Formats: sequence, structure tokens, C-alpha cells
Amino acid sequence: MQIEQLKPIIEAALLASSQPMTIHQLGDLFGEADEVSHAQIAKALETLAEDCNGRGIELKEVASGFRYQVRQDVHPW
Repeated sequence: MQIEQLKPIIEAALLASSQPMTIHQLGDLFGEADEVSHAQIAKALETLAEDCNGRGIELKEVASGFRYQVRQDVHPW
């Protein structure tokens, strides 16, 4: 699966999840037929994080996985 196809799936999963998700957990979303590697998921996460540049949110890796959160500089509002 191409990175551009993975991005909206991973983004939706992270937004729908009530807790951060690891690369392994994100990989569990896909079946063998999808042929999605952990390296592809990591690249998609990297690209999604870059897509957040200049926005009020960021994609962060925390101890328990990846999550979207409000950037510190706009948090007061």
C-alpha cells in the first residue's frame, strides 16, 4: 500500500482512538493481503507529523504510542 493511501487510514485511527497507538497496534489494522510493513507505517507517521507544521495540532510520539495533540503555543486558547 502506498504512503498516500496509508495516511488517511492511520490519521483516522489515531483520531478515533481514546489512547495513543503504537506502530504495532496500527499494523494490526491491516491484513496480510494489504502488505503493510511497520516501516511503511513509520514513514506515514513521519509524513503526517510533517503535515501538521504550521497548524494548531501536532502528531507526537509519547511513551505509549502516537497521538494528536494541541500544540503548546496555542494551548491557552
